[in-house]
Amino acid sequence: MKNMKYVLCLLLALVAGGNSLAKVAGDPDLKNFPEGYAPKEIGAKLGRHFIPGKHFLHDGKWIHYAEVCTWLGALRYAQVAGDDELIGMLEKRFEPLLKEEKAYLPIKNHVDLNMFGCLPLELYRITKNQKYYDLGMPYADTQWQLPADASDREKEWAQKGFSWQTRLWIDDMFMITIVQSQAYRVTGNKEYINRAAKEMVHYLDELQCENGLFYHAPDVPFYWARGNGWMAAGMAELLKALPKNSPERKRILKGYLTMMNSLKEYQGENGMWNQLVDQPDCWPETSGSAMFAYAIITGVKQGWLPKKEYAPVARKAWLALVPYINEQGDVTEVCVGTNKKNDKQYYYDRPRIAGDYHGQAPYLWCVTALME
Repeated sequence: MKNMKYVLCLLLALVAGGNSLAKVAGDPDLKNFPEGYAPKEIGAKLGRHFIPGKHFLHDGKWIHYAEVCTWLGALRYAQVAGDDELIGMLEKRFEPLLKEEKAYLPIKNHVDLNMFGCLPLELYRITKNQKYYDLGMPYADTQWQLPADASDREKEWAQKGFSWQTRLWIDDMFMITIVQSQAYRVTGNKEYINRAAKEMVHYLDELQCENGLFYHAPDVPFYWARGNGWMAAGMAELLKALPKNSPERKRILKGYLTMMNSLKEYQGENGMWNQLVDQPDCWPETSGSAMFAYAIITGVKQGWLPKKEYAPVARKAWLALVPYINEQGDVTEVCVGTNKKNDKQYYYDRPRIAGDYHGQAPYLWCVTALME
């Protein structure tokens, strides 16, 4: 049924685009899209849909990283679109976190919580308001400041120069790199980007499989889409910020290119990637697919990927992703939050929901990458 929906939507897109197959399948610069698929149109819809949304809380206490990612995505879209009104709305939505909602500010003791710092640092980049800098920087700094009650394992990581929050879960390579990259962007201090790069190389050396993909965990040998999506997006984010002369850049770029080549091969005829990337009978999942699309779009735009080879992959993905947005502006077919489990059927059976921030966020990242 979902494949039929995609086919119908694509046929409608062809008609809307003046029946021009070249307009749908061509344009290696990823600029021209049929009516209803324009990145600016989608960004405005999803960005404004976020404004009245309820907070998504980690353990019912603190702003969840998925909400942070969506907020960040909306801010970046608004900047590239020149949408000052939306920027104002997004900043206004943040204001209660400095006052009556202050209790929702995440504590600084976990990789998923510390990444919150990337959001106020983005607001600082836009507004130059010192309060956002003062709020955001401690999240980046404490990720490398060993706490007094650190475990022996955490002390070992710190002694090796890694974050004490290291745990070798693949989603860490977005959570750590995004806040450290942001800290580098606002300070110019290479310590932040260098330590993020060192961390990324360690994760690549320890976790990347020969085909370029990543198991959900070393003891869970399944290529879960969103887990791999965090890694793909994290490498793209880091490479965008990493100086060209970084000694770690060559290794990270190799890991990125190996993964992108594998993703190109596993993309479905419908333009999507499945919940388990290498399983053709698994269902197409939107959050992972959007993260992969973002990483590929970014690679094409930055010149890391051959345009002739990968622009069609990116374009096919975007045309596949848009029909999964419903009339309310909710992304559908999003896998719910998923912990690791050494059970293949577990991944097939995970519930799928609409409007989850895990899905809304990477769609906004794609929009921004397409417009940059």
